[in-house]
Amino acid sequence: MTNIIEIQSNLKTIYNLEVTSDSVLSKILELFYIRNVEKFIAEKYSEAFFRCPVHFSIGQEAVAVGVCSNLSSQDKVVSTHRCHAHFLAKGGDLSAMFAEMMGKPSGCTKGRGGSMHLFDVGQGFYGSVPIVGSSLPIATGVSFAQKYMGENGITVSFIGDAVFETGQFHESLNFISTFNIPILIVMENNRYSTYTPIEARQPENMNLEKIITGIGIDYIKTSGDDLFEVDKVTRNLISEVRSGKPFFVEFDTYRRLEHCGPNLDDELGYRSIIEIDSYSKRDPINVVKSSFAHQNDTTEAIKIFEKYLPVYISLIYEDVKQLKNSHPLISEHDCFQSL
Repeated sequence: MTNIIEIQSNLKTIYNLEVTSDSVLSKILELFYIRNVEKFIAEKYSEAFFRCPVHFSIGQEAVAVGVCSNLSSQDKVVSTHRCHAHFLAKGGDLSAMFAEMMGKPSGCTKGRGGSMHLFDVGQGFYGSVPIVGSSLPIATGVSFAQKYMGENGITVSFIGDAVFETGQFHESLNFISTFNIPILIVMENNRYSTYTPIEARQPENMNLEKIITGIGIDYIKTSGDDLFEVDKVTRNLISEVRSGKPFFVEFDTYRRLEHCGPNLDDELGYRSIIEIDSYSKRDPINVVKSSFAHQNDTTEAIKIFEKYLPVYISLIYEDVKQLKNSHPLISEHDCFQSL
């Protein structure tokens, strides 16, 4: 049972709130679930039970939910260092993620990988990798294997805007186009590579659309802040990919916290106050609340989500912490097994 199915069942039992799968409300629930997980990790990080660097997706969750809600169990996902939202949206288990971040053998990569190396083959999550650009060639290989083996599923590769500055990005696009591989490339453009804005990293007249379409891959760009816009756009694109052609979608989004870590970094000055203030209007949570402000049933459901989800997440966290005796930190010997 995935966490979302368990949450839906609990909401029905405790609050008599029915959230059916694939409904509008289920997508909102997943968005709030992932945001609450990320907030919880940020709040608990100083307790030092999470024993690895963390890259939060707060502000970018609508892309993960909107894309993954259109995927089947046969579809596969490969992600980046900022992978929590993708892992959870594809059905990854929160207990296994927490255990992984605590360095426990019950983690999804047996405590060896931490936050940036999540993995769940059963849910079609074929890993996340911290090296910028590395997810795309891996996803390209996974998708090529699907096509070669005659499988029905497709592959989604999540990438960031800094991937354009790596060689494997262009090599992968060439391979994808040459062999017409059915892959959906999802670029989450949050404009920053660590602390460097895109304007300082790429040529002023650089045109990503011309580069992508010039190599023979269809391209579209849209906002990544509106969950249901992402959902709608992705649904159409995935239909195209399932017909046997690659597609590249660029979502404009925003990373609210520091590049790596649980804190705000507004005092560093690389992002203006005007920019930060404008983001609050675009925040996916605020967009959803605003969109459904006049629908009482949905508004009341959101209030229940905000009340229940922190409790649910906290219980899982405490359960994983209690595994210390039966599942201690991974031993020095076991660290080097299965590599």
